[in-house]
Parts: sequence; C-alpha cells; structure tokens
Amino acid sequence: VQLQASGGGLVQAGGSLRLSCAASGRTFSSYDMAWFRQAPGKEREFVVAIRSTGGSTYYADSVKGRFTISRDNAKNTVYLQMNSLKPEDTADYYCAARIGKILATVRFAGSYAYWGQGTLVTVSS
Repeated sequence: VQLQASGGGLVQAGGSLRLSCAASGRTFSSYDMAWFRQAPGKEREFVVAIRSTGGSTYYADSVKGRFTISRDNAKNTVYLQMNSLKPEDTADYYCAARIGKILATVRFAGSYAYWGQGTLVTVSS
C-alpha cells in the first residue's frame, strides 16, 4: 500500500487542522492505520491508531481529548482532526499502515510496514 499524507500547515495555538492520508490499493479496510509525529531533535512518537476491524481507536495521552482519528474505507482515507493545538504539537506528522499485527503492538512504529511522507504541522504561540 502507498500512503500520501496532506493537510499540514501553520496554525496559531488553540487552532485546528485536519490531516488526511490517502492510501492506494483495494484492501485498505484490512489495515490498521496510525499517525506518528517527529519533532526536531526528537524521536518519532505514536499519536493515534485505528484498527481495521471494529474501528477501535488508541490515543497517546498527550493528545487524548484534542485529536480524533477516523477512517473512510470507501475513500481509502484516514483523517486526523486536531483541535486545541499547542506549540508542543509542532512536528512532522506521518501516517502509517500495517496488517496482521496484534493489538499489543499498535503503538510501536516498528510494527508498521508502510509509511507516508511527513506533513509538517507548525503551531505558533
């Protein structure tokens, strides 16, 4: 599967952005999808994931209550709605996909085989 992320930009603190990740292929609904982010000088970190089956979602504590992941299997797209943005949310955001992995590893970047290019989100104070 190939992934194409979009929607990043510059926003003031407290503002909102919606990221999109469009996937190629006919089996998108079979993939767990996730967003990770990497700030300058920091390691890539898990943000949120949505399971293929049932659509259960998993959030990092730092974004819980502010970010929402959703997927539209008819459009082969996953979305990340980001509200109440903070300067510490500034990072490159990456979408990722995996298939056939256990739930316990959903937060681990190494369990995702497919990655999109990053889309930069900059939150000004």
